[in-house]
Amino acid sequence: MNGRLEKVWDSIKPDRLRKTFLDLLDIYSPSGKEEDIQLYLEDLLTCAGFSVERQEVEEDRYNLRVTMGPGDPQLYMVGHVDTVPAWDLDTFGPKEENGTISGLGSADMKGGCAAMVEAWLAIAETLEPAERPSIGLLLVVGEEENGDGSATFLKTCHPPWVVIGEPTSLAAGFAHYGYLEAGFVTRGLRSHSSLPELGHNAVESMLRVLLLLGDDPLFDRAKTEIVYSIREMRSSRAGFVVPDRCDAWIDLHLPPDQNPAALQDAILRIVADVDLTIPGLDLDVSFEFASAGYNLGTDNRLAHILREVYPKLGLPLQVDSFRSHSDGNLFFAAGVKPLILGPGSLETAHTPDERVNFEEVSGAARIYAALCLGM
Repeated sequence: MNGRLEKVWDSIKPDRLRKTFLDLLDIYSPSGKEEDIQLYLEDLLTCAGFSVERQEVEEDRYNLRVTMGPGDPQLYMVGHVDTVPAWDLDTFGPKEENGTISGLGSADMKGGCAAMVEAWLAIAETLEPAERPSIGLLLVVGEEENGDGSATFLKTCHPPWVVIGEPTSLAAGFAHYGYLEAGFVTRGLRSHSSLPELGHNAVESMLRVLLLLGDDPLFDRAKTEIVYSIREMRSSRAGFVVPDRCDAWIDLHLPPDQNPAALQDAILRIVADVDLTIPGLDLDVSFEFASAGYNLGTDNRLAHILREVYPKLGLPLQVDSFRSHSDGNLFFAAGVKPLILGPGSLETAHTPDERVNFEEVSGAARIYAALCLGM
């Protein structure tokens, strides 16, 4: 692999990679509105001589899939092209300063997508068709919502391995947290807001329920690896009344070895007797989505490749569990082994300060090329 890898690395073009990255950031592509960015990527790959397959997810929404090499791909590079909605539509685009590129999706995960495309182009330009590895490139929609793009791919294809370019600061995520979404509804009795004693305030009830949950040792951040985050709370918008309904959603990220079903049972036990301390409480609890984590270990082909490649790039190889939810959970549940590895960090993802160092994006392109050739 060494001789071929050096040739492919020499074919990685930083200027082309930077342009692709900046172009991707300049296209607004929140979940559900990914067609413009897919048209750009489809044109880029088609002009490079590839036959690009559209995988329809729903009307005007589709994945892009490209393959090379003989037989079925042994590894797919997987990138999601969608982002969360913009904080400000006037400022979502790219900015570059001192080697750092910022903008909506720069870390999550247009930097990873650009690096995968560049690795793909460099391999194709360097190697004759008969020399190319059996690999695929998959650019999916919908990851930031319900993963419908990856779910569509998995209906017909189950490669042995995928590498997903989520932001890990180039750490190798062979383990992945699980995820549980918990929904809570409290109901009360509406009354005029100047006469709260005649009603029952559903928001007050919800606050007391959430405080009870947050105080439980199960979610003590100093003592547990479970990540507990209240994502949203809202009530009826009737105006100048005691609210009669309140809804709240909690995101729970679980270490790879913990079972979401066991956490569901624990939450239900915690709130089972809460009505004894909150008079008149009417509470419903539901679990809208659950996904188990996984741990692939590091005794595998991809880990061996990374141990060889990182020293050549002058990088320390860090192995860590990916702490967020991603399409990696879907792939693992379908029998595919997912490695999570990409430029940028979760610390800035989904924030107005989202950014990534361009050297990380360039490094990711080299790492992806090495993984592809090593398979």
